[in-house]
Amino acid sequence: MSQSSFPAWLAGQAADREERGLTRRLAESDRGEPLLDLAGNDYLGLARDPRVVAGAVAAAHAYGAGACASRLVSGTLSIHTELEQALAAFTGFPAALVFSTGYHANLSVVQALADRDTLVVSDAHIHASMIDAGRLARAAVTVTPHNDVAAVGRALAGRTQRRALVLAETIYSVLGDAAPVAELAELAAAYDGVLIADEAHALGVAGPGGRGLLAAHGLTGRPDVVATATLSKSFGAQGGVVLGSLAVREHLVNRARPFIYDTGLAPAAAGGALAALRILRADPALAGRVRGNAAILARAAGVGAPAGAVLSVPMPGPREALAGVAAAAGHGLRIGCFRPPSTPDGISRLRLTAHAHHTGEELALAAKVLRLVVPGAGR
Repeated sequence: MSQSSFPAWLAGQAADREERGLTRRLAESDRGEPLLDLAGNDYLGLARDPRVVAGAVAAAHAYGAGACASRLVSGTLSIHTELEQALAAFTGFPAALVFSTGYHANLSVVQALADRDTLVVSDAHIHASMIDAGRLARAAVTVTPHNDVAAVGRALAGRTQRRALVLAETIYSVLGDAAPVAELAELAAAYDGVLIADEAHALGVAGPGGRGLLAAHGLTGRPDVVATATLSKSFGAQGGVVLGSLAVREHLVNRARPFIYDTGLAPAAAGGALAALRILRADPALAGRVRGNAAILARAAGVGAPAGAVLSVPMPGPREALAGVAAAAGHGLRIGCFRPPSTPDGISRLRLTAHAHHTGEELALAAKVLRLVVPGAGR
């Protein structure tokens, strides 16, 4: 590509996106009239909780604005160790390792545990970070239909590779439905494989006291089950975590490139997440409130109750989805939408998220608006 053709290529890409209604633009959510938020992932309402903010501020004062180095140089701080031990104890896993983002956690665990002699069996609705991780590992990848346990079994039974990883989200980020984690874990074990399950949308929301779906199914103590999660949703902070055996943690410290070559998690994020975890431990009913609020919103939108906090409402197309978002904003409600290529099934959807701190009055407003903007809702 010549230097002169590059601007033309960019212009062509932009025109194609615009024609298909798939252009994305950044908008400052803290500007303009305040809206009731059903778009963000602050499921427990802790991002602005004074105790969480105080935890972040105290950590910044104690350790500075950043970790200042990779974890293997001088970027491992005592607050990282404290957070890792608390997360492992809360979820029931033997060990934890925190990362600067949840994306890095997924990249790391798959890249470090797979190689050219590994089959990666990936659900069709898996998060982009795990898709990218499989590419980074240069492993053989088989994509199976969404939540199709039989297809996973066939892929494992027919493999020629020495090792196998099964990738799933415990609660999926687009449809908001749960994975059959117990069946997947048994299949992986039967074929000498490992289940890697992303609990990003389950931790803090599902399972006993918000401990996640793996804990709900008694899978957290198994050496062939590894979990990833984010600190940017229920914990209201930023960062990611891998949970597993001590051997898995040691392997990641030595082999996970996104961990080895990245600066450690910022102290403020670690302090905020640690404070949020303490709040959840002290008030386990928070998880139930999220699910209860999600059920109320689901009824208003005319869809089934989700497994966690994420609701998915199919729309006729991307332009209709954007129009629904704009109409809701006009009535004081912020909702999101997923459009291709972000939707694995190619269907444009309104995406709503329930929060534990929303009041009955706020939920009533949300329900009224949803009945107005969702085609067929409430009728």
